[in-house]
Amino acid sequence: MVSSSSKVRIVTLGCAKNEVDSEEIAGVLLGAGYDVDGAAKKTALTIINTCGFLESAKDESVKAIKEAVREKRAGRTGKVIVAGCLAQRLGPELQRLAPGADLYIGVGQMARFAEIALEVQQAREANVEVTAPHHRWADVQTRARSGRPWSAYLKISEGCDHKCTFCTIPSFRGGHQSKPIERVLAEAQHLARTGAQEINLIAQDVTQYGFDLYREFTLPKLLRELNAVDGIKWIRLLYFYPNRLTDEVIETMSSCEKVLPYIDIPLQHTHPDTLRRMHRPWDGERYLRLFEKVRAAMPQCAIRTTFIVGFPGETDAEFQHMIDFTRDARLDRVGAFMFSKEPGTPAHDLENQVAPRIKQERYDRLMRLQQGISLEKNEAWIGRDLQVLIEDKRDGWLIGRSHRDAPEIDGLVFVQGEAEPGSIVTARVNGAEHYDLYAEMTRIPVSAARTMTPLRMAGPAKPL
Repeated sequence: MVSSSSKVRIVTLGCAKNEVDSEEIAGVLLGAGYDVDGAAKKTALTIINTCGFLESAKDESVKAIKEAVREKRAGRTGKVIVAGCLAQRLGPELQRLAPGADLYIGVGQMARFAEIALEVQQAREANVEVTAPHHRWADVQTRARSGRPWSAYLKISEGCDHKCTFCTIPSFRGGHQSKPIERVLAEAQHLARTGAQEINLIAQDVTQYGFDLYREFTLPKLLRELNAVDGIKWIRLLYFYPNRLTDEVIETMSSCEKVLPYIDIPLQHTHPDTLRRMHRPWDGERYLRLFEKVRAAMPQCAIRTTFIVGFPGETDAEFQHMIDFTRDARLDRVGAFMFSKEPGTPAHDLENQVAPRIKQERYDRLMRLQQGISLEKNEAWIGRDLQVLIEDKRDGWLIGRSHRDAPEIDGLVFVQGEAEPGSIVTARVNGAEHYDLYAEMTRIPVSAARTMTPLRMAGPAKPL
């Protein structure tokens, strides 16, 4: 057991899955007697939870490691642990790229972090500990919440079995591994007890949930069980895989009152030839038919997708196919990435790489088109009521999110009225911009979040 004065700082980079990992690490360390405090000026231990998805994320992680090593040399931190995706992806290469840390350790080790921290503090030499990805779920009760108390991420699986030619994730997160359903339910109940009203289920592919454990796709059953958890009012899902968004899943979503009509389904492209090179399913026509089913079952459903522009071999005709699809699909939200050559992926070495200038032109064209569609979709809400989860007060406005808005991804709703953060209010929309809505509260809050003191984590709070 360590002294309670041993302070730890955790720096989290990357996606919401990493945020959950850091909360689990923090909870394990708190249980072992450490003081996890991101605001501390001097710490016994600094942990960098890295992201390894894209080259840009790698650069950000390397920068954070070098900064922590400088802090170590200046005496402002004791030991430095580099954990997570980039450590798993690069292994000993990361030690050469960003030397000076005391341990480089891969993914899935959250439950062991008390043991890891103690070993690092006693070790005299730096070490690299990267084995084949194997996720060890931390105890539910040990997770230390760090964000807003009324909204929480809940990871339902790890890894991915798909073989997309552009993606690095399976190489360092491993194959798909579901969290047992009883454990997911226990975690949801724990989150509810600590103030969460919205839970955001996250996985590389939520539609594959349960198959590895139960030999059947178990997402509908999971949603029905979660729908009965007291205290939870909103359930959001991130992310869907196209050919597994089945009729059963759609029907279950539409029949569970707590499951939000919101679908984030990264399509990546729409032209069948491009999708074939990506090792992705279906084509634009089948996607359109799928969206017809979704909208028939959930008329208010917000649909979001992500595209890659400039994938190797993408012709003018293939890109135009994606433009035409975007115009026809009228999706609420569309994000896009310009293709990035990631070492170790099959797409890295594909022929007919698209020039950066053309990628930028195509990206700009797609985003300009979607901007007009987004405004049209938002204007359609004028005069209608929305449930809004209030998260902030600023300059005389309440600021929140509706069912159409995932945390830190989508737009905001600016509401006139009086309510406390954590309340869910009914508001009538009276104005729209390309990404945000304006509204006036029409009813008293549905509920208010219970008080919770968030764990102090490293770095400033993410802006709304």
